[in-house]
Amino acid sequence: MKVFSATDIGQKRQMNQDYIYTSSEPVGNLPNLFVVADGMGGHNAGDFASRYGVSVLVETIKKDKNFNPVKIIRNGIEEANREILEQAMENETMSGMGTTMVAATVVGGYAYVANVGDSRLYLAGSSLRQITQDHSLVAEMVRLGELKPEEAVNHPDKNIITRAVGTGEDVKIDFFDVKLESGDQILICSDGLTNMVSDRDIYEILRSGPGENRAQELVDQANANGGKDNIAVIVIEPFTDEVRE
Repeated sequence: MKVFSATDIGQKRQMNQDYIYTSSEPVGNLPNLFVVADGMGGHNAGDFASRYGVSVLVETIKKDKNFNPVKIIRNGIEEANREILEQAMENETMSGMGTTMVAATVVGGYAYVANVGDSRLYLAGSSLRQITQDHSLVAEMVRLGELKPEEAVNHPDKNIITRAVGTGEDVKIDFFDVKLESGDQILICSDGLTNMVSDRDIYEILRSGPGENRAQELVDQANANGGKDNIAVIVIEPFTDEVRE
């Protein structure tokens, strides 16, 4: 397994509220763990929410005695939700803060994925496939047929999310399991990438050049296209022992 990551403040923001965690080594009973979180909130609340949320997730996973990866990640996100909410209630300047969260672990030939919010996980193989579903107002409108996908790209409400970690007593988490094939790559990213770089261009970058350059190339492309938000990218090559033509 090879893992490459990069994050950047972008061209317009004053603070980076995106946070990345990667471990190709075991974390508790998980064989590996990869997380992207995109915080929201005024002052430094969004920055705190993403960092603190991931910290709680990781520490909870380390202590979890379960062996089912879905249960382990669920428990971690639920604990992060509780603790972020508690911090917000205790500190007035952090009221209303929250964070998106995509967490994934690769077990054998499968990736187990959890998602809350509009950060994404893609699988890049023979094509680029978005695995997670965005929890956003515009994405809901597209799913209901009220908006065409092409109309969603520049919609004024594009950044309104419908789920986040730390904004309510209960958090609804989507889970996915993905069968991995030789040569596949996993991309986890915040909307600072996907709002700036098309899926076609993302795929072209992922399938070209040395692996260690791809995460930074994606960040650079987002910035070249305007960099309107913070950018966070993790690129995972689950199987690195095969010989590529």
